[in-house]
Amino acid sequence: MSLILRGKVREVHDVGDDRLVMVTTDRISAYDVVMPTEIPGKGQVLTGLSVHWFARMIDLVPNHLLGWRLSEMPEQFRKKEFAGRVMLVLALDMLPVECVVRGYLGGSGWRDYEQTGSTSGVALPPGLKQADRLPGPIFTPASKAEVGDHDENITMDDVVAAVGPDLAADMERVSIAVYERAADDCARAGIILADTKFEVGVARNPGGSHPSGDTHHAGGDVSGTGTVPDTGVGGTLTLGDEVCTPDSSRFWPADTWQPGTSPPSFDKQYLRDWLDASGWDHSPPGPELPADVV
Repeated sequence: MSLILRGKVREVHDVGDDRLVMVTTDRISAYDVVMPTEIPGKGQVLTGLSVHWFARMIDLVPNHLLGWRLSEMPEQFRKKEFAGRVMLVLALDMLPVECVVRGYLGGSGWRDYEQTGSTSGVALPPGLKQADRLPGPIFTPASKAEVGDHDENITMDDVVAAVGPDLAADMERVSIAVYERAADDCARAGIILADTKFEVGVARNPGGSHPSGDTHHAGGDVSGTGTVPDTGVGGTLTLGDEVCTPDSSRFWPADTWQPGTSPPSFDKQYLRDWLDASGWDHSPPGPELPADVV
């Protein structure tokens, strides 16, 4: 076993046979800076939501999840302290793009629109307000940043240059399909999924299997062909990391949503707002968080 990655929130261990253990900590980041204060139970919330959404999307796109129960973990990860915050996953060759989908105009998408009338090169209708619902969900990719650096919105042309036209098209199609399903599920619970981001890769070992007994590549694509999209680079496009969590998504209460305002959020926006009001300049290190913010 070896620690191969310490991210902003997750620690990834190589346990052999093209398998990894992802440990989701209680760390929280904002503006690509990890805060010195942890949020108790946050790692378990993120893990539980990801496990749910991976299962919910399995007919749309394969994912890397192999197990999440302590009994499914290598022995060193069966301690009580890991309960609810570990996933055994298939190792992927991750692609260098954040797959961002927006159904509403918020965050950096709104800031881009104010300046240019578009976001990530996608032209939008004139006259939109902050938090407006878009005519349809749009794919607005971003570059992947190292810890401490900032993600940057990029265009579809940039994605094509990075991964090729076929894979770029698959990434857009799958991302929008996953967003639409999650948004529909959230809407039934009175929650707006304003935007979200996914990470995808290609599987090194196509022989993994899900705890349910389904093969790792069970399911199909979103084109109606009944087959998973082939990346053309030796593997299958596979959903990894996390799905539709408060760290990767913007959730708004539907009953108070109003275009032209900054809606309250069930995610990290509360922290961002507090940090902005505190006068912090977004440079490391981040400030300690008071108890009422935690």
